[in-house]
Amino acid sequence: MNRISQLAAALLLLCVISTPDAAQAGKITKVLPHWLDLQGRHTLSPSLLERDAYQVKLRADRSLCSGIRFDVKWATNTGGTVKLQLELRVTGVAKPIVLEQAIKPNRRGGWDVVTLHGGAFKAIGKIIAWRVRLLDGDIELAERRSFLWTEPKTTSDAKKPAAD
Repeated sequence: MNRISQLAAALLLLCVISTPDAAQAGKITKVLPHWLDLQGRHTLSPSLLERDAYQVKLRADRSLCSGIRFDVKWATNTGGTVKLQLELRVTGVAKPIVLEQAIKPNRRGGWDVVTLHGGAFKAIGKIIAWRVRLLDGDIELAERRSFLWTEPKTTSDAKKPAAD
């Protein structure tokens, strides 16, 4: 009897823990920004160590770069018009640069790519921060952002008195 009650408690706990994920309409698990060289490559070999070393080299010398690619791992349980929206904050521009990529939703989710290259990439300044959102129409399902991304202050925030 004691064994059955322990099993029932474990199943109940498992159901309670998994409930919020089931209610969540979508999520973004990973965002990997990769600088692309003049041949469109982000690495020279399959080694992760080599990839990271090559990324440091590309990041340091922008003349070696032809663009930047964001690999995004996402999941959603909606079947509407789903898209990834990438916002980039760059030096010299007040508003973020916005790129969108339509994706084909499926049960397991997947990896999709948002790329900025060519003349558009050459025209932007240094990338300060980024944010990727998973959208179903205009409804935000999930968001992932770099640690430097901050929301702009509104006029109501500026008028609030400082806390003591």
